[in-house]
Amino acid sequence: MLSNEHIRYEPDERPPSPLTLTVASQGMVLALSNTVTIVTIFAVAYNDDGSYLAWAIFAALIIAGLAIALQATTLGRLGPGHIHLMGPGAPFLAVCVLAVNEGGLALMSTLVVASSLVQFAVAAWLARLRRLITPVVTGVAFMMIPVTAIPIAIDRLDEVPAGVEPGAGLAVGAATLGTVALLMLRGSGLWRLWAMPIAIVVGCAVAVPLGVYDAREALDAPWFALPDFSAWPGFGPVLDEDFWALLLVFFIVSAVVAVKASNEGAVIQQASRRRPRSIDFRGVQGTMNVGGVAILLSGIAGTPPTIIYLPSTIALIGFTGVAARRAGIYMGAMLIGLALLPKVVAVLLTIPRSVTGALLMMVMGLLFVEGMRTVFRDGLNQQRAFIVGVSLSIAIGLQSQNVLAEVIGGPWGVALGNSVVVGVLAAVVMTVVLEITAARQRRLETELDASAFPGIETFLRELGSAMRWNQASTDRLCAAGEETLSTMLQLRDDYEADKPPRLVLIARPGTEAVELEFLAVFSEENIEDRIAYISEQAETPEVGDISFRLLRHYASSVRHRKYYGVDIVAVQIEGSRQ
Repeated sequence: MLSNEHIRYEPDERPPSPLTLTVASQGMVLALSNTVTIVTIFAVAYNDDGSYLAWAIFAALIIAGLAIALQATTLGRLGPGHIHLMGPGAPFLAVCVLAVNEGGLALMSTLVVASSLVQFAVAAWLARLRRLITPVVTGVAFMMIPVTAIPIAIDRLDEVPAGVEPGAGLAVGAATLGTVALLMLRGSGLWRLWAMPIAIVVGCAVAVPLGVYDAREALDAPWFALPDFSAWPGFGPVLDEDFWALLLVFFIVSAVVAVKASNEGAVIQQASRRRPRSIDFRGVQGTMNVGGVAILLSGIAGTPPTIIYLPSTIALIGFTGVAARRAGIYMGAMLIGLALLPKVVAVLLTIPRSVTGALLMMVMGLLFVEGMRTVFRDGLNQQRAFIVGVSLSIAIGLQSQNVLAEVIGGPWGVALGNSVVVGVLAAVVMTVVLEITAARQRRLETELDASAFPGIETFLRELGSAMRWNQASTDRLCAAGEETLSTMLQLRDDYEADKPPRLVLIARPGTEAVELEFLAVFSEENIEDRIAYISEQAETPEVGDISFRLLRHYASSVRHRKYYGVDIVAVQIEGSRQ
């Protein structure tokens, strides 16, 4: 696996308090900027008179703070214990505006609450959806986001006050981007840690003499204030026909967001450790459950749904080298405090748009690279390359001219007006087609016990015969199955007083290889990590490691996924025909 040598503090490590506060402050600024931007765009889109905006920013900051703090904890099935910046996101923006236009903010609130149920459902069924939410779908989604967001960043570069030359904004953006590039390319230690704050200060300093910096709103803002709580929209009736007309549209957008959140949870796990481990999908489920809570709270408060800001999170961890969850808790507390301090929020919002546009370009570039790494992590064969290429082409094409929205119109046209949504759906549909048209799978149910060896060997020999493999390949297939069962028995919980757990073996034949999936319940240790560990040790193995070494020898790849309630070990074995 690729190493992250820049990581100074992993999630469970405790950085010094001054460093934690520094990182939390940078994350807070990123989350604040995104939150205020999305909420303001939403309010302007449906012609708010100003009464709702103050309430929405207040509520969105509190919800974002709570969600970020929850993501940094591990409360039962809530939270993975990692840093996740969160706030109102763009995927729901179009359908929320549509709902407001059809039935007001109360209808939107009810629909957002209903759509949060999709997040909890996908999290609960994540193990069953494993064949759809693949690294290819993940990587494609992450590469699509920059493709759609970079034009927004470019547009920000020439956003300047009235009477100021557009070239001034470009100069400010160039100074900002040049500063952050210099510090990241040649800086180290504290210089990299402070790269973004220094770039913001340099950008603002260049903006002042050029007339791009305007601090009047910050001077007029009060230090402490509470919003007008009468602006809370409440809920609309669920029996209203507008609710049912838009419900399926909200469900589809929420499902795409859930797929995206599962991918984001996996990527942040990989990006948060010096030596990335195999993904713990229980943590991914915890990430999605917090996302469901955040969307539920957004619906109750009547604000656009809160989602994960993956680009900002990746940039924060990459720049500072700090992935400690302690910083996430501090960050959440800071955002909640900011909701009560309009003066501080106003000061931070005086940062010129050309500065934030330059930083957004950098952040999106890092996310695109992360998407590429995700796609290549499990290899890129012809079929996967086709899915990536076609999905990206669809997203890029619809970003320039969304013919689907123009032709379909109505609620569905609005839902399909988001090129990321359509691109992800295209990748998922092609993955489904690939699964449906694959060779028929075979299934065996038994117990996770030594008595299962004969039945598994018979099953695998019949499989090898059906695939017309030669004797050597069939023997390798049986040996891989035997060693997989042996490793599972070593990691099994103590079931002496109870009946052994059920073991399900699923075989998926291919042209030159077969994938075996073993589904059961394990202890905390991960087989994939154990194999990676012993491969780095001396050649003289411990007795307990022999099965792991043999499995590594027989199988071309081993993947161990841990979910709540079930563990899945996928082993791929290559063979030759007679």
